[in-house]
Amino acid sequence: MSSPEQPTVLVVDDEESLVDAIQMYLEIDGYRVLSAHSGEESLELARRELPDVIVLDVMLPGIDGFETLRRLRRFSRVPIIMLTAKGEEADVVRGLHLGADDYVRKPFSQSELSSRIEAVLRRSRFTSGAEDTAIHVDDHLTLDFGRHEVVAGGGKVQLRPTEYRLLYHLATNPGRVQTYEQLLTKVWGPEYRDEDNYVRLYVTYLRHKIEPDPAHPRYILTERGLGYRFVDYRRNQRISERVIDHEHGAH
Repeated sequence: MSSPEQPTVLVVDDEESLVDAIQMYLEIDGYRVLSAHSGEESLELARRELPDVIVLDVMLPGIDGFETLRRLRRFSRVPIIMLTAKGEEADVVRGLHLGADDYVRKPFSQSELSSRIEAVLRRSRFTSGAEDTAIHVDDHLTLDFGRHEVVAGGGKVQLRPTEYRLLYHLATNPGRVQTYEQLLTKVWGPEYRDEDNYVRLYVTYLRHKIEPDPAHPRYILTERGLGYRFVDYRRNQRISERVIDHEHGAH
């Protein structure tokens, strides 16, 4: 396992020349690089070496990248970047839905891949100051960012790191519109500020995990053409406090 100063990247692709080029570039950037040329080999390495990031090609011999991703997610939350063919939008959506954290389309520059690796590593280290933030939204939803716990409908909800960061930035700004650009910069990084589709997709994931009725959201509200707004739970709390004070005064 690597040190924080030298993160380990596992590169999975059956094109040996591409893997060699990626390895050379990333090692210059200060990463420790492991390589695998099949899904089966990558699963074994992921279990044994515990990499910090996995770069995973969709097209692999044997089990493909999607099945490899599905199996990886059974035992690991490691950030995963999918390599997809240019123009294959369905592959991008499918990979993100299965648990990938990002994607890079082939052909790509080495600097682009390096910046994406840096970004997913940054997102995997949760927001500073979150340890002091616990929010009781209502009887259905409770957020305790210090404990990394989200409870919806009486049950704990499992969130991926990016979902967690997005929820944090929405919920700690109740009642305030967060634009696409603001959310992209805070959650993904400034290099993603034109990727509105990321926000829309991950809001959909969050709604399915925390909303009683995702089709009619109660917590994450859409501000059409602008972004999203988390319900102002503070207003409800102030009303509750006034009711309690009134009841105590009546006695």
